[in-house]
Amino acid sequence: MRETYSRGVSNLELDPQEIRCAAEAGDREVLMGREVPLGGPRAMSVSRTLPGVHRRMIGAWCFVDAYGPDEAAMRVPPHPHTGLQTVSWLLEGSVLHRDSLGTLQEIRPGQLNLMTAGRGISHSEESPKTVLHGVQLWVALPGGSRHVEPGFEHHPALPVLPGPGFEARVVMGSLGGVSSPATAYSPLVGAEIAVDGACEVPVERGFEHGLLLIDGEVAELERGPMVYLPPGRSGLRLSGRGRVLLIGGEPFGEEIVMWWNFVGRSHDEIAAYRKEWMEGEGFGVVDGYDGAPLPAPALPGTRLKPRGRVR
Repeated sequence: MRETYSRGVSNLELDPQEIRCAAEAGDREVLMGREVPLGGPRAMSVSRTLPGVHRRMIGAWCFVDAYGPDEAAMRVPPHPHTGLQTVSWLLEGSVLHRDSLGTLQEIRPGQLNLMTAGRGISHSEESPKTVLHGVQLWVALPGGSRHVEPGFEHHPALPVLPGPGFEARVVMGSLGGVSSPATAYSPLVGAEIAVDGACEVPVERGFEHGLLLIDGEVAELERGPMVYLPPGRSGLRLSGRGRVLLIGGEPFGEEIVMWWNFVGRSHDEIAAYRKEWMEGEGFGVVDGYDGAPLPAPALPGTRLKPRGRVR
């Protein structure tokens, strides 16, 4: 029997809850991930650390799924997005992206696929059965940019910040004066840090940050949970040998509604997005995918409310 697995580029939960985004307390928080099986009983599970029970965002980052390494086939049917960017980052394997703009693009480890949903886009992702290991992230677009034209970027090579005991590949935003070519709509950072010994990685003092161990051993981290650090640091001290995902940014000051694959500002807006998708309007068509689009789940019985970045 063919195994299929669908990851965080789409939230495939059949009964998605409203994701309430809302203030940091203390010097360090451990954000425990929850295991989410995607794609059926034989599917891989992902560890979802954002949104969490209490903390819903880190900067503009609002969704983090880590998966693998595990052998699986991916088949994510066409589905919609609004008001966000999807950031696909692989450590192992390959994935084929299609979208309603006509894009057909494979991504491999060390490369970035960045899709800006803006006012609305649809896409699919698939791969043959292979070992898959990576992270899927979403970035919420600020109010002034959330209705931009949809777009897609593929960056096969990304700049590197070297330092004593570390090498950081800058995926989004800027780190230590090194900037990614990827389009960002708010002050933020996303980077893969290869740690080799003891090091201190420079960061923006005004950013809040999240650290997720994705490979190897780093003394300050363990596999699974994400560590949240509030603003006020100019450097991150790490030691060991492994790879760490760093995300961060200026604390996101807007309240949002995040439900299924949509980011909006009100219940009525989310309901309108859902209606458009189900009626085949507003999100274009993904050509070349062999299968039907993903239907939207039913809205909850209570009205969705805009929330801040922590509960």
